[in-house]
Amino acid sequence: MTKEQKNEVIEVLKEKFSQYNNFYITDTESLTVEQVGKLRRACFDKQVEMKVAKNTLIKKALESLDGEKYSGIYESLHNVTALLFSENPKEPALIISSFRKSSNGEKPVLKAAFINGEVYSGDNQLKALTQIKTKNELIGEVIGLLQSPAKRVLASLLHHHEKQAEVAVAE
Repeated sequence: MTKEQKNEVIEVLKEKFSQYNNFYITDTESLTVEQVGKLRRACFDKQVEMKVAKNTLIKKALESLDGEKYSGIYESLHNVTALLFSENPKEPALIISSFRKSSNGEKPVLKAAFINGEVYSGDNQLKALTQIKTKNELIGEVIGLLQSPAKRVLASLLHHHEKQAEVAVAE
């Protein structure tokens, strides 16, 4: 790779890291070409961008953006690295999980995930990451919580009103 090509890769990566608050660092070393293709399609179907790049270039891209912010993930940059970029913080975790189920394997391995500024290191984080609540899910829950007391109040007012009407009719 020429210096120019390396710089191009770094620029593309910087763009992606700036664009997305969430990315996963996976190890795809032991996957076959066919499996990598399948993983790419699964990502594409769920609007997750997959990029394979050299660890040194990934590190350079991150360092040039904010060396401190990303420092927690440098140690996960080894072996073959595929980056999964996503708007939705848990989509890549779901893709990895279902991919493993369908291939009865432990691959791809999750090396780390960077979710809204938080670093999750290690493959043992995968299950927790599949259960992260998205912004919309959280908003839905809050709306549900806000609605439920109102519904109860309305229900009891209606019930009270009906009782009064029954008493009035009985008199």
